[in-house]
Amino acid sequence: MSLPAPRLPIDETLQRRQFDRRLYLTASVAFLLIVLAGFGRSYYARGLFAAPPLPSALVHVHGVLMTAWVLLFIAQVRLIASKRIRLHQRFGYAAIGLAGLIIATGIPVAVRAAKYGSASFPAGVPPLAFMAVPLTDLVMFAGFFGAAIYYRRQPAAHKGLMLLTAINFLPPAIARMPVALLQALGPLAFFGVPITLAVFCLTLDARRHGRVNRVFLIGTLLLAASYVSRLVLMTTEPWLQFAAWLASFV
Repeated sequence: MSLPAPRLPIDETLQRRQFDRRLYLTASVAFLLIVLAGFGRSYYARGLFAAPPLPSALVHVHGVLMTAWVLLFIAQVRLIASKRIRLHQRFGYAAIGLAGLIIATGIPVAVRAAKYGSASFPAGVPPLAFMAVPLTDLVMFAGFFGAAIYYRRQPAAHKGLMLLTAINFLPPAIARMPVALLQALGPLAFFGVPITLAVFCLTLDARRHGRVNRVFLIGTLLLAASYVSRLVLMTTEPWLQFAAWLASFV
């Protein structure tokens, strides 16, 4: 018969909780700032920068839904920090519906952009090939959020997975930042910055708690693998055929 794990001193437990709150509050603010910096010119303040018109109303709807996700993520982190657990749980049900709408609008937006072109696509990359990038974003988002729901009774795993849903959506914002170095580095920056942030948060969490959160680690590795796999996939003939078949529906 195994003995129960020894309990941590109350002071140490409180310190760890305070650390978690500071980490995720900081991450939520960073998430917001990166999104604003990336989409400020092309979406939020587009009237000030003579940005091209949005391709369709559906793109605007998807943008509103993604903005709502950013704000909901921040609100959920703050609710946990203020110990309003019951309200956090209620907002969690709203998050399920919002996630479904993000996926439902994100797929046709990505497919239409691949068929008709988009100003946000990188130069020299065929639109049908590039469609692998946003569609993989949606697949990873669905996987991380679904796993976060599954692990909702394990706070450490749940928080790590929710953080990954936010980090997963950073590449489009980073790719739109008017920073010469980021643009020069290309995919190395667009995908490297999110992975660096994920590893940084994972490392801080592990150092503070004395162990690596296995679920958070697996999620981070899967995210990194997805960046490599989509770059490889988009150049293959089977993907181009599949992308052309999807585009035939819009």
